[in-house]
Amino acid sequence: MLDISESVMQFLLAFLVAGPLAGAAAALLPAPPGLKGKSPDQAVLRHGVTVTGAILAAAIVLAIGFDHDRPARMQATTDISWIPALDVRIHLGVDGISLPLLVLTALLTFLCALYSYFKMPAGPSPKAFVALLLVLESGTLATFAVLDLLLFFLAFEMVLIPMYFLIARWGGEDRRAAAWRFILYTLLGSVVMLLGLLLVGLKAGTFDMVALATDNGRYITTSVQVIAVLAIGVGLAVKTPMWPLHSWLPDAHTAAPTVGSVLLAGVLLKMGTYGFVRIVLPIAPDGMHILAPYLAAFAAAGIVYGSLACLALARTGARGDLKRLIAYSSVGHMGFVLLGIATMTPTGVNGALFANVAHGLITGLLFFLVGAIKDRYGTADLDTLAGATGAALYGRAPRLGGLLAFAAVASLGLPGLAGFWGEMLALFGAFRPAEGLSRPAFLTFMAVGAFGTLLTAAYLLVVVRRVCMGARPDAHRPPLVDIQRYEFAAWSPLAVLTVVAGLWPAVLLGLTDPAVQKLLSGGKS
Repeated sequence: MLDISESVMQFLLAFLVAGPLAGAAAALLPAPPGLKGKSPDQAVLRHGVTVTGAILAAAIVLAIGFDHDRPARMQATTDISWIPALDVRIHLGVDGISLPLLVLTALLTFLCALYSYFKMPAGPSPKAFVALLLVLESGTLATFAVLDLLLFFLAFEMVLIPMYFLIARWGGEDRRAAAWRFILYTLLGSVVMLLGLLLVGLKAGTFDMVALATDNGRYITTSVQVIAVLAIGVGLAVKTPMWPLHSWLPDAHTAAPTVGSVLLAGVLLKMGTYGFVRIVLPIAPDGMHILAPYLAAFAAAGIVYGSLACLALARTGARGDLKRLIAYSSVGHMGFVLLGIATMTPTGVNGALFANVAHGLITGLLFFLVGAIKDRYGTADLDTLAGATGAALYGRAPRLGGLLAFAAVASLGLPGLAGFWGEMLALFGAFRPAEGLSRPAFLTFMAVGAFGTLLTAAYLLVVVRRVCMGARPDAHRPPLVDIQRYEFAAWSPLAVLTVVAGLWPAVLLGLTDPAVQKLLSGGKS
């Protein structure tokens, strides 16, 4: 790894947070005459690719300069007083827990900007689209980089408005209702979360997340911790989303444009589970210990519920929407993440963090593919696509069909691909939960989760059979465009990383494990 000075690392992390905001402001300005290209619309879309590409390059350099021998230590830290009266500070930093999520966010946003340059979703001017995309990226990156509770809340909320407009203005049918449901659910959850964050900060005397994690809840009574976990957990669970607080998600995904669905599944859902690991586990351990079995129960229920909903949508005659099916699959997959967190063990939490990244790669790829299928067929309705014999994607667009099958088997947790390790480690964590947690209860949750993996395989294989297989195409069926160059450029990094993470999980686990061990031990390495 490169030996990069601390000041350069600080600049890179600050650039990750502030750079997209500056890019969003520039996107709204008229393009200079020499940079307009064929049209102002093309110029602003190219601007989006350039800015997100620069952010991705900065994230990669930050990852290369990161001290991998000490991933539990906060690096590239900036700590500046912002509101002295409330002791709110601009405190940024990155460790082995947040670094993979920063790189994942930068990668997915760049790929979405690149895809949109060639396939801009139908809607108003690209200027607003690019500006909203960049504001969304800034808020998400800030969520993973800030180390102050109030700044975390501001960054957490910052993503809501751009995602609302991306759905409401560039989405499909029923987009306004879906956008309103998204913002109302998440805002109501966030209000409750803010009360919990204020309670923790005022009782502990600081909003600094590093100091609070080091204190490990010793200055907060158990009753206050329980209230804080409930309040903060509700806001985080809505964003995750945890069953039964998930009902905004299928509508939002179904209505969102392709890149909106990719970012919603690949990045925004991770903010909720990241909050559980970064805030709830280390800051209120006693409260979490009391409520962990309930969180695990909701997680296990979500795993089975999401899979059964997908099976219902996949069956013949259900008129199931493919985007809606993938959205429900996220409820199940995020259930494994929450189950791993609820075990309060290094094994389970590492599995949750691995599953977070794997879900971002695989489900991001799935939404790209489903969006492409919808563009080609004009619908994502599974019955319309499959017809009487199947959509025959293998025969009509073999590369597209093959990649869809690859993403499906990765999502069902095939060993050797990224989806396997997170779910396996979460189940291992439930096999032997933290001391004091009921082992019989967690063994039950583990069995339910394992049953959920069978249901996941069932519905994904049904989807592959109905969409990829079928009667051989004949002269009466219109030709179907296979994967195009820009699609290959946007999708191949996700496919490659899915294989790399599956074959070499130690690359990611080597980053997260020391940081998780320190977090669970109250700041002691």
